[in-house]
Amino acid sequence: MTIRPLADRVVIKSVEAEETTKSGIILTAAAQEKPSIAEVVAVGPGGTVDGKEVEMFVKVGDKVLISKYSGTEVKVDGVEYSIVRQDDILAVVEEGIAASAPKAPKPAAKTETKPAAKKPGRKPAAKTETKTAAKKPGRKPAAKTAEAPARKKPGRKPKTASN
Repeated sequence: MTIRPLADRVVIKSVEAEETTKSGIILTAAAQEKPSIAEVVAVGPGGTVDGKEVEMFVKVGDKVLISKYSGTEVKVDGVEYSIVRQDDILAVVEEGIAASAPKAPKPAAKTETKPAAKKPGRKPAAKTETKTAAKKPGRKPAAKTAEAPARKKPGRKPKTASN
């Protein structure tokens, strides 16, 4: 027995749902969601539906994305089919697109460093000498280190013996 849909109806057959998750958990039939990808088995002729001309854009063999609870389910020769209106079809699945498309990578966080803004009318802070650590009870004094060389100021030439 075959099914021949009328007007803008499409007969589809659900694609088998995976029985295991990506992490390897096996799902029972009751826990599985109704698959939303189906294969088109038969297509109606289209024509005038509700006073509007309807052109059929799906063809037999297309894999389509449908709403979860759309259509009417029928069982013919032991095989379950759904009959849906063409309006219930959300998209046609192209080649190379899997049932669960990979997630897009998250964009890297922006690490932007802004130069410190100079406030008008303020003088630069005077250089201060390094303070020695205050003695705290139960602690040894910090070891003394050699002084760090003076920083070079941008735009100035270092002093040489010939100057």
